[in-house]
Amino acid sequence: MNRMIWRNIATQLKEQKLALVALILLAVLIIASTLAFLSPHDPDKMVVTETLQSPSASHWFGTDDQGRDVFARALYGGRISLSVGFLSMFIAVLVGTAVGTISGYFGGWIDNTLMRIVDILMSIPSFFLMLILNAYLKPGITTIVLIIGLLSWMNISRIVRAETLSVKEREYVLYARVSGQSTFGIIWKHIIPNIMPTIIVTATINIAGAIMMESSLSFLGLGVQPPNASWGSMLNSAQGYIGEAPYMALFPGLLILVTVLSFNFLGDVLRVAFEPKANQR
Repeated sequence: MNRMIWRNIATQLKEQKLALVALILLAVLIIASTLAFLSPHDPDKMVVTETLQSPSASHWFGTDDQGRDVFARALYGGRISLSVGFLSMFIAVLVGTAVGTISGYFGGWIDNTLMRIVDILMSIPSFFLMLILNAYLKPGITTIVLIIGLLSWMNISRIVRAETLSVKEREYVLYARVSGQSTFGIIWKHIIPNIMPTIIVTATINIAGAIMMESSLSFLGLGVQPPNASWGSMLNSAQGYIGEAPYMALFPGLLILVTVLSFNFLGDVLRVAFEPKANQR
């Protein structure tokens, strides 16, 4: 990214205070989750004498029904939820970018075939397909990442295809063709670098969607399995104690909400920064 884009991002963050707050919150969540090992409490240690304790100085988020520290579990759960979000996004962007650039660059029957496949996949309810696949595959973080990543690339491919159709008609791409550069070289050196802003914006929003999907699967008991915890699995454990210990659901629910909203705010800032004309309207 050149200096102009960084300047646009800085300007947008100054103008949109909520986006700046979102960026700070994301940084805090990522750092806190990364340094979760510094927590004085073991997230999996059960203390029978300390079950369902309200938030206090010793247990900032209280304790759950098995006496485990909710704050420590939220930190370690953040590691899993954020990791699933980023890794799933990476897979989705990789597949979506490959399909979108190939479809848009070659056109013709290749474009028609790939886009019809995308249309068919998009017509299938992704969440229900995730439930089915997850039921037949071995539960685990790797399975969740692969399922979410391989079922969330279709929108990315359509966006990338549209950008590729525009970029491939520009003069430098036409010159590269005439000069005898290979197809792969043109796509790698000229197409992808020029659509990278669009890919970055789409990836940012995709992370939020992946975190929501993981949380939904874990809430239904089909995602992260005990003793590991994610924010979604913590909500699953809390549903039986909403009346007597609402904090068990409140804190992981707030963390999911804040994270998803923050990524969406950040994606909007990046979209405007990469499209300065939109900022002038």
